[in-house]
Amino acid sequence: MSITVQFCGAARTVTGSCYLFDTPTGRLLVDCGLFQGPKTLKGLNYAPFPFPAEEIGAVLLTHAHIDHSGLLPKLRREGFSGPIMATRGTIDLCSYMLPDAGNIQEAEVAALNRRNTARGRDEVKPIYTQADAIATLDAFRPVEYRTWFEAMPGVRARYWNAGHLLGSASIEIEFAGQGAGGMPLRVLASGDLGPDAKLLEPDPEAPAGFDYVISESTYGDGDRPATTASLRRAHLAQEVRDAAAAKGALLIPAFAVERTQELIVDLVYLMERGEIPTAPIFLDSPLAIRATEVFRKHAASFDAEVDVDRLLASPQLRFTETVDESKSIARLSGFHIIIAASGMCEAGRIRHHLKRWLWRREATVLLVGFQAQGTLGRFLHDGAKAVRIQGDEVKVAARIRYLDEYSGHADGPELARWIASRRPIHRGVFITHGEEPALKGLVERIAERTIPTASIFNPVLDDIYELSTAAPTPLDVVRRRRLAPDAVVNLDWHNDMSRLLLDINEQIEAAADDRARGVIIRRLRRALEQV
Repeated sequence: MSITVQFCGAARTVTGSCYLFDTPTGRLLVDCGLFQGPKTLKGLNYAPFPFPAEEIGAVLLTHAHIDHSGLLPKLRREGFSGPIMATRGTIDLCSYMLPDAGNIQEAEVAALNRRNTARGRDEVKPIYTQADAIATLDAFRPVEYRTWFEAMPGVRARYWNAGHLLGSASIEIEFAGQGAGGMPLRVLASGDLGPDAKLLEPDPEAPAGFDYVISESTYGDGDRPATTASLRRAHLAQEVRDAAAAKGALLIPAFAVERTQELIVDLVYLMERGEIPTAPIFLDSPLAIRATEVFRKHAASFDAEVDVDRLLASPQLRFTETVDESKSIARLSGFHIIIAASGMCEAGRIRHHLKRWLWRREATVLLVGFQAQGTLGRFLHDGAKAVRIQGDEVKVAARIRYLDEYSGHADGPELARWIASRRPIHRGVFITHGEEPALKGLVERIAERTIPTASIFNPVLDDIYELSTAAPTPLDVVRRRRLAPDAVVNLDWHNDMSRLLLDINEQIEAAADDRARGVIIRRLRRALEQV
């Protein structure tokens, strides 16, 4: 008998985390996340799973972020009937995040179908509904950190705090009798690892001595300058003062869970000390509002030196839960702060605020987290002069700023130290959950210094490895790949088309007169006729 692992997501890309372990006693998933980024990659959310959902015996969930948990309702709807093991913090967050994700699916598909009907195109169905998400919550089972439990016959697991998010975990898994000499085969899945000295979380922890380690690499090529709470607040304060001087809105696209709460804590702290102007902070995300209440519930588990409960109850904080309340913010002028999901500007209310403010020089957009390739946030981060939002072209005149000190991910040196602390690693390290530069950067940090280069593996989407052999053995899956490897790592034709339309508009607007514009249009028509 053997053990195999299939990388069904987060392989040569950051999102869609999902690892399938095939064991003699059943099939086990670690995570079941939503893909984000280019449309080709997001199309996998609508496609069939690369396994029958009803054959999955259990799910071990590392944490609540949607790129790790967001396809659980689809899994449940398609036949999965087993337990979803997670920490209590993760369960509390998922009880809001998954229904919210279902609601977003329904709302966005309804808007898309209105456009499709007008264009004579077929309607599409949501990946899952809010009702599907609510039904999935019954499958969750709480686990405690550092405590062994049986995930299914012959497989036991133990959770370790990953320091990334409330309830986040690295998961230690033992497969009985599958290791050397009849010993258990030991595997550690890192989940997402938090950085050292994170505001609301402890440093990541885990034991040592594994056959295999599966490690994330989101910032594997990054080397973040050492920081402290004081330095982080000082940098945030400067950004806020600059935004206030411009006399426009400060838009912060924030991940609704933890990043938002950390920002609120620091903004209120700085206002109370007079280091930034006092101004209303609009939390314009129903999910973030509910997540904030979860964080207040768990306030005792955070740093005792930070009065999280009091700061999150500040009178400067304004909750805008309904659509009408959200729309009312648009009537404001002058300096104010809007924190809205999503963090990569891919969905949610932040897109409406960007359409209102992005073309105005007095506005500031402050990005505070990782922006995946192909997302609107990434285009802004990379200096786009114009973007398309909900089918409309919007010029970028606002100041686009980036503050990395609120990242929930360890940087390259921290990841390398975490992997080194897991030694001895007897058979191999799989590097996942990163784009190509990050993957290569982390490999360069650990190759030979921490583990032999031959024992480091960079799986691509849907790769399957035999784990019961002395070294991991790749199995032939070419005919079963859902996407070609290049389609996973590169921007797709949708991104190219969007960029082309923006470039055409820019060239036509920049032309000297109507005659010059006519020349451009005729050349484009001739090019199309030659296709």
